[in-house]
Amino acid sequence: MWSRGIVGTVACIVGAVWVAQGTGALKGSVMSGEEQWTVIGAAGIVIGVVLLVWAWRIRRARSREGA
Repeated sequence: MWSRGIVGTVACIVGAVWVAQGTGALKGSVMSGEEQWTVIGAAGIVIGVVLLVWAWRIRRARSREGA
């Protein structure tokens, strides 16, 4: 459960950086201004959110079992 949350958080952060670089909002990389990195970053954010929701649902289900 914790690993899903950690990986999900990292995926969201990395995805956000890639989106920023792909759109040109974050300069200083060979990825800056390249549209493909915007798409890849958005996919990373979606994967990260899915992992976070999955981890949250597992935690919620386990807390209900113990109650």
